[in-house]
Amino acid sequence: MPPAPSARGTVPFGAYKTWYRVTGDLGSGLPPLVVAHGGPGSTHDYLLAMASLAEASGHPVVHYDQLGNGGSTRLPDKGADFWTVRLFLDELDNLLRRLGIDDGYVLYGHSWGGMLAAEHAAGRPAGLRGLVIANSPASYPLWLREMKVLRAQLPPGVDETLRRHEEAGTTDTDEYFAAMRVFYDKHVCRVDPWPRDFFASFMEIHHDPTVYHTMNGPTEFHVIGTLKDWGVEDRLADIDVPTLIISGRHDEATPATVQPFQDGIAGARWVVFEDSSHTPHLEEPERFTEVMTEFLAGLADPAGAVAGRNGLAASGSAGSVAR
Repeated sequence: MPPAPSARGTVPFGAYKTWYRVTGDLGSGLPPLVVAHGGPGSTHDYLLAMASLAEASGHPVVHYDQLGNGGSTRLPDKGADFWTVRLFLDELDNLLRRLGIDDGYVLYGHSWGGMLAAEHAAGRPAGLRGLVIANSPASYPLWLREMKVLRAQLPPGVDETLRRHEEAGTTDTDEYFAAMRVFYDKHVCRVDPWPRDFFASFMEIHHDPTVYHTMNGPTEFHVIGTLKDWGVEDRLADIDVPTLIISGRHDEATPATVQPFQDGIAGARWVVFEDSSHTPHLEEPERFTEVMTEFLAGLADPAGAVAGRNGLAASGSAGSVAR
């Protein structure tokens, strides 16, 4: 179980509200770790285990639900013109300001949240002290190209079933769901059964797919939403803070989709979790905590930060440093 929150509530965001949860003391003197979840259209739940980093590292941890999902304002009648990258960048800026932490924070973005975090960091906000891009592609065109590769490697008949339903527009059927699970169990979360927090986020998307279906599509691998042509490759050279990149050996975010982060962000360190797919924090929690606490400690130690940015920190037996 994650530790109990020290605070939680909502902050106003224009006419709407953004839900947040804090673990630890925002007045501790250490920059809080702000966690941006994936989707878009998921919730913080599947990342809640990261709350334990507050005790392990001393850095308070801030989770939040992006607008349209979880505890934040739901807007099921809003169209595609409302759900934009700019909206979620503005929401993040607003949250940081409302919580009074915009003068010093570390940003962790998972999957879509990693792309959002990279776009945020490229703006060179004065208070950003470090960046973690976890299990994220640098662009959706790259992602879609690699999805074809991963789908072709599924057991015989699975991809054919998926394509038949995608072409017919019947992605809400039980047969499509069963075929989808084959991909998810291999490339999204390899823990069996799925952890409760992961399942909670999955069901949140199922019950209110407004944002996910609009911006992404019906599944991780069938991206037909408004983000299908979006990427952050041309923004990466503008990122100038210590950066940790995380991916799993079996990740749907394949090495080809992650490589631009390594190539484009000066001094970025890339750690591959050998026994994980898209959720190393659930699949290899002990190793994940070790990697994250090492990175956070390095931010307070100039020598450690330099080592981390040059990929020199020890990788340990359960993960490797990609160069």
